[in-house]
Amino acid sequence: MTKQKKISTIIDTQSLSKTYADLDVPVLRDINFHVRAGEQIAIVGTSGSGKSTLLHLLGGLDQPSQGKVTLMGRNVAEMSEAERGRLRNQSLGFVYQFHHLLPEFTALENVAMPLLIRRVESAQAYAEASELLKQVGLQHRMQHMPGEMSGGERQRAALARAMVTKPQCILADEPTGNLDRATSNAVFDLLLQLNQQHGVALVVVTHDLSLAAKLRKQYALIDGQLHEQ
Repeated sequence: MTKQKKISTIIDTQSLSKTYADLDVPVLRDINFHVRAGEQIAIVGTSGSGKSTLLHLLGGLDQPSQGKVTLMGRNVAEMSEAERGRLRNQSLGFVYQFHHLLPEFTALENVAMPLLIRRVESAQAYAEASELLKQVGLQHRMQHMPGEMSGGERQRAALARAMVTKPQCILADEPTGNLDRATSNAVFDLLLQLNQQHGVALVVVTHDLSLAAKLRKQYALIDGQLHEQ
């Protein structure tokens, strides 16, 4: 599989705002933000501050009320849903608080799935998935179902799935929020290791200030606006 060409700015927002119809005030207000290749960025904020909403906008999973999101140099709003889906599959990896692995498939099958969706030949897809599972320390769990794995192992598999398409950027929403402290630290350190080994940018939304401090840049989301720390 040919690795996608790297560009300097992966995600860029201009005057980004989001208001929901049932709320009296904007969730996000006039956010100008960019993610460059290989960066490590933490976004912290209280519950309900709009962190997940911002991440969904950055990933093209939601549309802003005002402003613009540019992904890999393309205006997300000007693309069809099919085009957005293809660009997400090519450029982004997503990791959530809950692993979202498909319970009826093995770890290997779950990790290979994004490549199979891309119509990569199955032998190559499984070979690349196997390599990623080895990198995250799950070579002994490849044929296990998610229900047969620990919480930390499932989250490692989710990281491998996010990485298997060789994305430019991983968007992670509370990726360790469902884990105990020791497992949380191990998974977070693995994220940083993948960043360093593969040059993939990280944008991590978290309420955990001690984990956020491990990343090179920290932003706080306060009253709908981002403030660099």
